[in-house]
Formats: sequence, C-alpha cells, structure tokens
Amino acid sequence: MFASPTVRVSLLFVAVALAGLVFADIAITTSNPWRDLGRFFLGVVTPDFFSTEGLATALLRTIAFAFVGVALGSFFGFILALVYKAYPVRMFCAFIRAIHELFWALIFLQFFGFHPLTGVLAIAIPYAGIFAKVYSEILDEADPEPARLLPPGTGAVATFLFARIPDCWVQLRTYTAYRLECGLRSSAILGFVGLPTLGFYLETSFSQGLYSEAGAMLVLFYVLIATMPLWVRPKALPFYLVAAPFFLGEGLPIVWGNVARFFTEDIVPAPLRNNEGLTALGSWFGDLMISEALPGIWNTLLLTQIALVATGLLALLAFPLISTHFGGPVRRTSGHVALVIARSTPEYILAYILLQLWGPSMLPAVVALALHNGGIIGHLIGRQTNGIRLRPDAPAGFNRYSYELVPRVYRGFLAFLFYRWEIIMRETAILGILGIYTLGFYVDSAIQNIQFDRALVLILLTAALNIGIDALSRYIRRRLALQTMPTC
Repeated sequence: MFASPTVRVSLLFVAVALAGLVFADIAITTSNPWRDLGRFFLGVVTPDFFSTEGLATALLRTIAFAFVGVALGSFFGFILALVYKAYPVRMFCAFIRAIHELFWALIFLQFFGFHPLTGVLAIAIPYAGIFAKVYSEILDEADPEPARLLPPGTGAVATFLFARIPDCWVQLRTYTAYRLECGLRSSAILGFVGLPTLGFYLETSFSQGLYSEAGAMLVLFYVLIATMPLWVRPKALPFYLVAAPFFLGEGLPIVWGNVARFFTEDIVPAPLRNNEGLTALGSWFGDLMISEALPGIWNTLLLTQIALVATGLLALLAFPLISTHFGGPVRRTSGHVALVIARSTPEYILAYILLQLWGPSMLPAVVALALHNGGIIGHLIGRQTNGIRLRPDAPAGFNRYSYELVPRVYRGFLAFLFYRWEIIMRETAILGILGIYTLGFYVDSAIQNIQFDRALVLILLTAALNIGIDALSRYIRRRLALQTMPTC
C-alpha cells in the first residue's frame, strides 16, 4: 500500500532534517550547563522587581512602540490589501515582510540613530506587508451572499463597507489583536539593538549574571501578554493610540544629511563608489558570495529545516496538554500555562537565554524556534481537537492519540506548520546576530565594520530566501490541498 501524499511529504522533511543534523553544530559547550540552568530558573521564581531603575519606563516604551508600530502597519496594510491582487503590490509586500524587524532596526539605526522613529518604522514596515497579505486573504474569503442582498445600483464602496467588512470584521479584529501581541514581542527584542525596551534591560541583566532581575523582566512580559484581554479593550483603544506616541521617549535630532549620505554613498557597492569599474565590482560581489553569503545561506537553510521538523514534533507532543480528550482540568490548566509561556517568549529572547546557558552552537536556536513555534501550533491544534466528538467506545490513552485524534488533525497541523515555515526562516536569519553563523551573523558583522554596502546585499539575499520559502510553502500547501491560510 502506498503512503498518502501528506505522509510522503512529512517523511521527506524528516529525512532532510536528519541529514542536516550531520552537518549542524549541535553541542553544549559550557562547563556546567545544568548549574547555570538551575540558577536561571531560580531567578525566574525569585524575581527582583525593584533592583533595576527604569524598568517601568521600559515596559511603557515596549507597549508604546508596539501600539504605534502595529497601528501604522495595520493602516497601511489595509490600504495595500485593497490592491493586493496587483503583482507589483504583492512583490512589494513580500519584500518588506521578508526582512525581519531587527534588520529594519539595524538599517534605520545607521541614519536615524536611537530615535523613536527607528523602533516605530522597524515594526510598522514589515507588519504592513504582513497585514496586507492576511487582510487580503480574509477579504477574499468573505461570503458573497450579503452583497447580493443590497439594493440594485449600490456602489462598490458602499458594498465594501456594508457587506464585505461586516462579514470579515471578526476575523480582521481577531487577527489584528494577535498581531498586537506579536508587536509586543517585536518591541521587546528591539532592546537587543539598543532601543530602550525590555530587551535592553534583559540583555544587561543576563550579561551580568543577575538572574533575578532578568526573571523579573520575563515575568512582567508574561503578565503583559497574558492580561491583554483585560487591558486591551475596544473602548480603551483610542486612548492607547493617542497616548502611545508620548511614551516613545526622545532621541537625538535626526541629521538628514546622514540619511542622504546613507542612500547615496554608504550602501553603494565600494567599487562603484570608488569608480573602480565593473571588473572590480564582480570581484567584490564574488568575494561577498563565497566568504559570507553562501555560508550564511547554507547555515540558515540547515537550521531552518531542523527547527521546522523539531517544531512539528513538539507541536504533536504538546497539543494533548490542552485537549479535553486527555487528563482533567488541572492538567489542562498547567498545559495552557506552559504553552502560553512557550508561545509568548520571542524566539530571539529564548535563543539568547539558552546561548548564555549552553554556549554558542545551533542547539539553542533549534530549541528556541521549536519551543516558540511548537507552542503556537500545539495550542491551535489542541483547540481544534476540542471540537472533535469521539464515539462512546473510542480507545483511551495512546491509542486515542495516535488512531483517533492525530489522523483527524494532521492536515490542519501541516497547514499550520508550512504556514510558519517562512516565519521560522525569518527568525533563523536574525538569530545570527547572537553569534550563530546564519545570514544575520554576516549582516551584523558587516554593519559593525561599517560596510553597509555588503550588509545591504546580505539583507536583500535574506529577503529573497524568505520569498522563495514562502512561494515553496504555498506550492506544497496547494498540491496537498491544504488551506492557504489556516484558521482556528
């Protein structure tokens, strides 16, 4: 008997990941990782909320950057969604969302400096591309029936406002709320490049071994995410949006001459800038590809594929934690807490913590990516199983898991997994800033060496790689007849 296409594709990805392990740097290099891990967890359970000055301000700025960035991103994303069917618009949106927020921040830091505009634009620009894609898909899936019930002669604008928007409103609102949660995570990690958000203080505390201070910041961040339904209320949103810009802080005045020089000189390839001719340009580009781009691409792809399969395995193991078909209320509550922590902690922060505890290798990145994305998919699949009704004589335990539930949710699971493939790729690239030899490592090195021309080429290659993975993911989902945009 031949295996189904979904099983064959799954086995192919597992085989690729296993082969990748042969070439991957998977090791723990610290002398006593378990002692360090114990100290870290002790810090988390004994947080010190009063030792760090400016922690409340950092929390407010984390929220402010998220609100302003997401608001701008959703506004321009909605406008782009209206014309998303145009090929140039789709390519533009694919390009801006393919570049991670930290890469955008590193770019803007070179000419805006530590100005609030750097953080706001770093979130708003990629989020506009993400919003445009998702809003467009939501609008395309709107029920056409309400539009047919409108009086004859109703204009296109009125039809859109009174038929399509009401039909899609719940989905649009739900996705925007989810993206605000993502914005809080993005805002927090902007601190790792120097902006005054939670990430800045977290990195400082960790580098000094002050785990109780770091634990306090993580606890505050978890509380911030977990209580969003309580403080992010529709009636309060206008107040937040008006107040948020006043909490962004102040930066040094923008020197517009630096902006002009960046675009007219700094990012121009050195051979062209120095009038050395096309031969020198070819040598420059060849050296960049051989010494930086190709190793970065190889490691990015390698780490992405291992992390993708690890994410899938973790999600399949995690969804029973919150499924009503396993265990009682206490176990499900504990499972919810565990998955909320896993999916609320940004991959970048998880990888940074594990790198401090285990030493530099791909292992912390794989675990961080798998925990975060596996927590998200496990949560969604667990909720999906709660809507499945089993027959009274259905088996219990492992047989219920393997024969009753996994086969029923497996296609949805693959849809979620392939949908997050591009996201895992984006995060894999940016984790190079932490010292892992993905594309982000070479981008950060080029910026540190004031070689902005090389950095820009590497960032463009990162974007092209993400666009390619997104296209491949769509192709696989289409061939397997999976949902283009999985919902739960």
